[in-house]
Amino acid sequence: MTDVLYPPTDPTTHGMLDVGDGNHVYWESYGKPDAKPALYVHGGPGWGATPITPRYFDPDRYRLVVFDQRGCGRSTPHASDPATDMRHNTTEHLLADMERLREHLGVERWLLFGGSWGSTLMLAYAQRHPHRVTALVIVGVTTGRHDEIDWLYRGAGRFLPEEWERFRDVVPADERDGDLTAAYARLLEDPDPAVRVRATDAWCAWEDAILATEPHGVPDAFSSRSLRDRLALVRICAHYFSHDAWLADGVLLAEAGRLAGIPGVLIHGRHDLSSPLHTAWELARRWPGAELAVIDDSGHVGSDTTRARIRTALDTFAQG
Repeated sequence: MTDVLYPPTDPTTHGMLDVGDGNHVYWESYGKPDAKPALYVHGGPGWGATPITPRYFDPDRYRLVVFDQRGCGRSTPHASDPATDMRHNTTEHLLADMERLREHLGVERWLLFGGSWGSTLMLAYAQRHPHRVTALVIVGVTTGRHDEIDWLYRGAGRFLPEEWERFRDVVPADERDGDLTAAYARLLEDPDPAVRVRATDAWCAWEDAILATEPHGVPDAFSSRSLRDRLALVRICAHYFSHDAWLADGVLLAEAGRLAGIPGVLIHGRHDLSSPLHTAWELARRWPGAELAVIDDSGHVGSDTTRARIRTALDTFAQG
């Protein structure tokens, strides 16, 4: 599956960055310190960085920085702990963390790479700090619009009605016709650990059911993670999505013109049920200089074709 990627390498440096509010963000760097800077922005929100990411980057031509966003992975405090205050975990906090990390590492400008929720965060960062971004490579495009979130946790149920009803029926009966992400966010704050675990398992089962429908889909991408990581992931996801990621609805598409002058490659699976293709299509039409690559044998989890296209994009940008 990964033969198209570079061989594994070890991080050259790592650390914990104090970002305020009692939070410390874990980061690590790969490749040559004087090479082209790049930042990987993971999805979820709350998924954490993955070991395969550095293998997309030529270690002789990139200085890749990987970090775990607040509350997940190796960052502290961890959102699996019910005592962790989620008020200090918002899109604004993450954008500020990215800038603190850039300044801490002495990076002037960097390429951004990521996907899914990571694409929303990358777009928000690039629109706010366009002079800090050399290029964007986005996989599985999302922009945080309310209808995108509503599709994932309600609309997609028309394709998997039995699985979606199991997801819906975990919330109290009088909340099932409302905002399911908000209902789940309340369950994830319940003082009873059994309630939190039940909600976490149901959320992961729904996400797994969607991904399993894809070409190259896997049955347990969410559920196979440790309970600690699942609790953090679902708590953070429900927290963000119940607030529409604290973004004005449609703002990242409306202000895509701010990306003019920044080259980008949007890589999206045609069979992506989690994040249908139309969002990537809309973004490509509004972003001068963006190239949309539709992968016909892929969904949200990708394929060898997806991985090869990512590497091609990153190898191309390494030359600039």
